[in-house]
This record gives sequence, structure tokens and C-alpha cells, in this order.
Amino acid sequence: MIFKACRPPAFEAGGEGHCGLSDCRARMGHDYLIWIWIWVIVFGACVGSFLNVVIARLPKGEFFSKARSYCPGCGKTIRWFDLFPVISYIVLKGRCRDCKARIPVRLPFVEAAGALLASGCFWIYGIDIRSALAFGVVMILLAVSLIDLDTTEIPDSLIIALIPFAAGAIWGWQEIAVTERAIGFFAISLPMLLISLVISGAFGGGDIKLMAVCGFLLGWQNALLAFFIALLLGGGYAIFLMASRRRGRKEHMVFGPALCAGIAIALIFGNEIIDFYIHLFI
Repeated sequence: MIFKACRPPAFEAGGEGHCGLSDCRARMGHDYLIWIWIWVIVFGACVGSFLNVVIARLPKGEFFSKARSYCPGCGKTIRWFDLFPVISYIVLKGRCRDCKARIPVRLPFVEAAGALLASGCFWIYGIDIRSALAFGVVMILLAVSLIDLDTTEIPDSLIIALIPFAAGAIWGWQEIAVTERAIGFFAISLPMLLISLVISGAFGGGDIKLMAVCGFLLGWQNALLAFFIALLLGGGYAIFLMASRRRGRKEHMVFGPALCAGIAIALIFGNEIIDFYIHLFI
């Protein structure tokens, strides 16, 4: 299976052993499916809300599961009825109830992104282990991207958090052989390591470790695709910054967000992209 890209069963309604979204409609009924959609959206928004806590506290070394959420402006604990994802931001008009300090607009954005990503995974995969795996991966990648933008560092703890999902992908995406995953572990990360040894600062250690774990998650074909997409996105953004004189040629630019975007696209749409590319020449 060298250049054969397999279409995930998620896109094949009624595939053996898989309940796609069209199957869900047929088996469960319209009303029941609506309640599932509501649960998926709410769950995604709540995960996004938790992700905001992780993004804010992890770089500071704070243990995010013990202390309750608090306003960084006045330090007061946020009341439970002000913790509803997106809704509370709208009701409070983007300000703290106590000190009236502005709430960063990124917080409801991450919550809304969680709802959209959960909905997207459910739409593509239906009730399947792939929905949970894909959603978990893209949410961790979102946290990695935002923390990298804030601190220019990728926490090891988030890369470790990806390992169970990479292992679960062995059962979720069985069309990718374990040998392909093992090759994917080294296919991009090893050249990145060698380049960084020759050219100081070419790639950060977090970028290399991220591509190693996600190379196993994706398999070597989709790992190459993910890195290619990252180069396009990262290179295009770098050219824009230099053209607008917001960055100099020798200034450091974070590559993590571009890598995360490439990985997410390759995870969900990689086989379709590879199929399309191969058919251009066949």
C-alpha cells in the first residue's frame, strides 16, 4: 500500500462496521438525532471552555484542575452562572461582572471553535471512535497553536496528551498499517532534527516532537502532506509579514500553528487530497 490512498469508511454511508451520519438518521430517527446534535455542540463548547483554562494556566505552571476560574484583572472567582460558553460572554457584553475589565475575545472564539469542531467531526464520522479521536486531536492542536503564538513554546505535556490518540488511531484508522505509522514517526521529525543541528534555530524542539507523534498518528503519506501544507501556510504567512514589514528576515517566527493546521487537515481530509492529487496524473 505504497501510493494507494484509502477512503475512510466515514464517507461511505452504510459501510461495514461503521455508523455514518446517514446511517444514524436512518436508524435513530430525526428527533433523536437532533438531541445528539445538541449534545455534541454543547459538549464541544464546554471542552473549548476548558481549553481556555489550559491555554491560560499551562504556560504559567499553574495546575488547571484545582483552582476555580478567576478574572485575571481583579482576581475574583468567576460565578458559576458566568461560566456558560459563549452565552456568558454575550450576556456580560465582554466584560468582567466585578471589575468591568474586558474579557479577551479569544475566549468565546475558542469555545465556539470547540462547538464547530465537535459538530464537524460528528458530521464526517458519525457515531464512531474516529469522531472522538479526531475531535481530541484537533482540540489539542488548537491549544498547541495558541500557546505557541503566546509563548513561542510548545509544552511537552500537550505532546504527551496526543500519544493516547496516536495509539488509538491504530484501531480508528485501520487502513494505515503500523509499519506506515512507524515510518511516519521518523519521516518528518528526523529531517527536522538534522536540519536544526546544522542550522541553529531552524526548528524548535517542540515542533520536532509534535511531528514525531503526529507522524505516527497520520502514517508517512499523510505526515508528508501535513508538513507540505504547513510549509505553504507558514511560508505564505512569513512572506506576508515581511512584505508588510511587520517582521524582519532574521526574526523568529512560530511554526507550530502552521504545523497544527497541516496535521488537522491531513488527519481529516488527507486521503481525499492524496486521491485527488494522484488522479491528476492517472
